[in-house]
Amino acid sequence: MKTAGHPIPVDAPDRTTEGPPTGDGRTREAVARLLMEQGPITAAAVAAALELSAPAVRRHLDALLADGEAEVRDAPRRGPRGRGRPARRYLLSDAGRARFGHGYDELAVAALHYVAEHGGELALRGFARSRVEKLLGAGAEQVAAAGTPHERAEALAGVLSSRGYAAQARAAGTGVQLCQHHCPVAHVAAEFPALCEAETEAFAELLGTHVQRLATIARGDAACTTHVPLDVPDARRKHDPTTTIPTGRQSE
Repeated sequence: MKTAGHPIPVDAPDRTTEGPPTGDGRTREAVARLLMEQGPITAAAVAAALELSAPAVRRHLDALLADGEAEVRDAPRRGPRGRGRPARRYLLSDAGRARFGHGYDELAVAALHYVAEHGGELALRGFARSRVEKLLGAGAEQVAAAGTPHERAEALAGVLSSRGYAAQARAAGTGVQLCQHHCPVAHVAAEFPALCEAETEAFAELLGTHVQRLATIARGDAACTTHVPLDVPDARRKHDPTTTIPTGRQSE
């Protein structure tokens, strides 16, 4: 799996365990970004992706855990239970995600409360829709110009990544999963789901097909995941798109 965006350089001295490490800040940033884009992920996978030694990776993961910027989960077992502990997988916590763009959350929440109080639900939904349109901007034309739903999903992932959402489009059974590994407004969306709903509806319109939101960072999942089926007629719906939006946290 390729990570979205430009890779963060990792300093060579961290590839050994001899002598004091240098470039810790840059390396820890690279580890944190990998947890954001591919987490939950094992320490071994982090080491392989960044070409670091296992001790170096454990040191950075332990530091992120100690600072409350990472969380650890046991990997799900597949098949008969074997010996030993299950592999541990790491992902960023809300505090860890803050280093990649969380900001002004309290102000945004207060502003949306004001909009909802004085303008009602219709005004709130109007704001959410306007925000998505401005977020996509000219990128919406790039997505619409792509041929198939799969190509449009890949184009949409590219647009979202350029906006800081670390998005990927990957094959999943008879469809494509659009995964957004970062959401700068996750804390606000947790209180105002209309932001996620407007985003999902916009995706359906751009992709021209039914989409289903499987998980969201705002509800505590590791990524915002939208399923785009490819086994349905390819029709670009410019009105009344069909969407399915989650009502609670999804199991992993």
